[in-house]
Amino acid sequence: MLKILLSTGFKRALFAALLIAAGSARAEFSHQELETFDNEPPVVKDLLKRAVLLERDEQNDEGDWQAAKLYCEASRYGSAEAQFRLGMLYAVGRGVPASRDLAASLFATASMHGHYESQKMLETTELTLVDLPPCVLSAVDPEKAVNTAELDSYIASLPKNKRWVLHLVDTIAAWYKVDPKLVLSIISVESDFATSAKSNKQAQGLMQLIPDTAERFNVKNAFNASQNIKGGVAYLRWLLAYYQGDVSLAVAAYNAGEGTVNRYKGIPPFAETRQYVQKVRARYPLKRHPFDVKITEPSPIFKRG
Repeated sequence: MLKILLSTGFKRALFAALLIAAGSARAEFSHQELETFDNEPPVVKDLLKRAVLLERDEQNDEGDWQAAKLYCEASRYGSAEAQFRLGMLYAVGRGVPASRDLAASLFATASMHGHYESQKMLETTELTLVDLPPCVLSAVDPEKAVNTAELDSYIASLPKNKRWVLHLVDTIAAWYKVDPKLVLSIISVESDFATSAKSNKQAQGLMQLIPDTAERFNVKNAFNASQNIKGGVAYLRWLLAYYQGDVSLAVAAYNAGEGTVNRYKGIPPFAETRQYVQKVRARYPLKRHPFDVKITEPSPIFKRG
């Protein structure tokens, strides 16, 4: 599979700038855009124009995703402009799931073809190996962005004295390569963002770590927000690898333990666990999550024979 050199992460200010740029689209093509499109082969020029119009169609709820499909196709023709524009969508999570790694991968590819804006994105980056999006490597549809309207509404209603947790989650989740929206969904259900939360089963802090889990992931003080989130996210990352990216099984195990999930070969038939999974999945409806196969062997559920 094709791999390229790219950044391990971009500064928050860079992606804030991308968000502003992505939201400043105009109804008509600019002179610069027309000039850029005219330098492309006819088939790519047509794809780019259609994609840009879809991005700017405020009446089309799937316009960004449909644009991503066209950018993927144009990227397979080798269009650096399409790769850059697709990278912008991944950078800010419009139409496709937000991914700094995939955005960087696309910017790096476009920069190799002399794309100026992409080169500017990569001026201050460290390099590692990451795949391009599957839709650029073969004729498959890009994954759609997760509809997290319920989570977004919950976060928007958070009081100021709890909002500082958002940045902490974003930072730690990025270290562990776990979607911060999944982490936030779990925190919202587990503790309602209360750092001092404690259950009758001795689960503690934001991510409600029981003593055994805290010890397992080297958490000395479960009421310390940073330690708690690091331990909870490390456990969640392990569960995602153990259950091969199955979000429902990982979330069920976070609540009931992996031994219980293995014993029932799925979500246990406990009202508490099933309601818990339902609440988290309502805020994070994505079924699959990327996982690192090197972290652990898979659960016996996935072993044959």
